[in-house]
Amino acid sequence: MADADINFYFDPVCPFAWMTSKWVRQVQAQRDYAVDWRFISLRLLNSHIDYDAHFPPEYEAGHTAGLRLLRVAARTRAEHGPDAVATLYAALGARIFDTEPTGDDRASGARRGTLAFLEPVLAGAGLPGTLADALEDTSWDVQIQAETDEALALTGKDVGTPILHFEPPAGVAFFGPVISRLPSDEQAAELWDHVVGLARFPGFAELKRSLREQPQLRSFGVRDDEVGTQEDWHGGSRRLKK
Repeated sequence: MADADINFYFDPVCPFAWMTSKWVRQVQAQRDYAVDWRFISLRLLNSHIDYDAHFPPEYEAGHTAGLRLLRVAARTRAEHGPDAVATLYAALGARIFDTEPTGDDRASGARRGTLAFLEPVLAGAGLPGTLADALEDTSWDVQIQAETDEALALTGKDVGTPILHFEPPAGVAFFGPVISRLPSDEQAAELWDHVVGLARFPGFAELKRSLREQPQLRSFGVRDDEVGTQEDWHGGSRRLKK
């Protein structure tokens, strides 16, 4: 998408990428931005790392599932265009993160990379079931690796997902922002302006804190009535109910 206002690099199994993508869709609706949904694979990004030594046990299977789903996204774009990738990512994210987890979902993130998981998602999104054949097709990995490298070239390698590139090719790019809850529609545009304004300063490198709440998503067991309000956002931190 040559005239995109935002290139958004995502891995479909990353909860923070999903939360940020929902916020970007809020901004997109208000600012009439064109968004190109591009690929960054956590599994390929961490291909040099010993998963057993550096990650919890379920991470390798979950990241591998993300790569398998990105293969489907790559084929979707090739056969149906970039708008279909937006549709697919929305459907995947809603199923993975905005749906109460079943027993199978709790047991293994690897299930997200299976035919049984993907087929109803494609059907619900109005996309052909034959796209699921790409789950096993490693030929798409070349393209996914290229876009992963493209994203990291914009920000440096010590980052994760998502990566945003605003006003490409010459505009500002950054990792995140990592948010744990959705802003209101009014706050969405305000937050966007703050983030882009900060990232545009040539000397800006990083703003970070390690103390955070878990993503307020149904897949994490967070109920709708636990999602923060506008007063929460302006008034500081808010702990989840136990």
